[in-house]
Amino acid sequence: MQGGVISPLLANIALHGIENLIKQEFPAMSKRGRETWYHKKGKYFATPDVIRYADDFVILHEDKAVVQRCREIISEWLAGIGLELKPSKTRLTHTFKPELSEDGVAGFDFLGHHIKQYPAGKYRSNKNSYGTILGFNTLITPTAKASKAHTEEIGRVIFKHRSSPQAALIKDLNPVIRGWTSYYINSDAKSTGELSKQDNLTYLKLRRWAKRRCGNSKDAHSKYWTTIENENWVFATRSGDANPLRLLKHSQFSCSSTDYVKVKGDKSLYDGDLVYWSTRLGKHPEMPNYKAELLKKQKGKCPWCGLHFKDGDVIEEDHLIPRANGGKDEWKNKQLLHRHCHDEKTAIDLIEIRKKKHSNIQEKLFQFWEKIDWEWVNDIPFYKGHKTGKSCNDKKDTC
Repeated sequence: MQGGVISPLLANIALHGIENLIKQEFPAMSKRGRETWYHKKGKYFATPDVIRYADDFVILHEDKAVVQRCREIISEWLAGIGLELKPSKTRLTHTFKPELSEDGVAGFDFLGHHIKQYPAGKYRSNKNSYGTILGFNTLITPTAKASKAHTEEIGRVIFKHRSSPQAALIKDLNPVIRGWTSYYINSDAKSTGELSKQDNLTYLKLRRWAKRRCGNSKDAHSKYWTTIENENWVFATRSGDANPLRLLKHSQFSCSSTDYVKVKGDKSLYDGDLVYWSTRLGKHPEMPNYKAELLKKQKGKCPWCGLHFKDGDVIEEDHLIPRANGGKDEWKNKQLLHRHCHDEKTAIDLIEIRKKKHSNIQEKLFQFWEKIDWEWVNDIPFYKGHKTGKSCNDKKDTC
């Protein structure tokens, strides 16, 4: 069933329980915990991290002996169900020091990503949660195998359209570029120059494609590359339309390995927690789109009290500037609040609204009294008539 559509499901069923097995063997211990072969008193011991996707998994820990023991435990556990670890795909490696790796190579590959740590000075180094300088940076980049496969795929698409119009080539290339780059959106592919490298390789292949059709590079460049706004060397059609069909660039997508937030271990898309998944994804089939997008924008927090929304909370829409005070019914003037927070904010907004209405009434009264001639007699204003003359004409009032 290797490569079949059901193989990931079968792998999940067969390997379910590995995480709990490791946690039972190596529970977290405080500094005062009992001393064992893997834990010394006075030091905190963290449970090894197990990251698994179908039948691919990695185990992370700072102690090499602990990782070796985990490999033995998993091998014994798999033998009980008639499975074994594949030697060619099983490595014991260090992400920073190559001398601590079995094969002398630092870093490892996982799901098309290469994870490795590189030395860095005190001003560029990563820091731990206590602010201590670590002396290295962790970079997550596409593997050499994945980059080569993507380059070859682009080459196949271009070769397929060697006699097709430029528009047909762009329509087939854009999904390939968008899909591959989106997969590595939570990596350091952009900061390490991998996306720019892919753009350059794509350009070289397109230049050869265009030169074959035009006979020389000069005519090829002038026919198939153009300038759009402030961007030069854009591979786009010259149909004369307002929106020409243009080829996407790998480097126009933003990537960051630090923006990704891991999904909670007990969460599922089918658990009914609309708040969590709307906050994370910005959409949910059972949540109105505008609410899901606002939840994502607010990172799942109520701006009034600063607390996270929870499943079961009553969430209400609010205008940052009340419409009665001149606020507009538009996206940037909206937010989501707890119902009780919304009530508190509305009470404060009503005070401001009443003040504004009161000031408007006073202004209208002042304008009214300015238009008439009156005098005080025994603390009582007596009407004498409307004002006439220059002052009235200046204000363009009807007297």
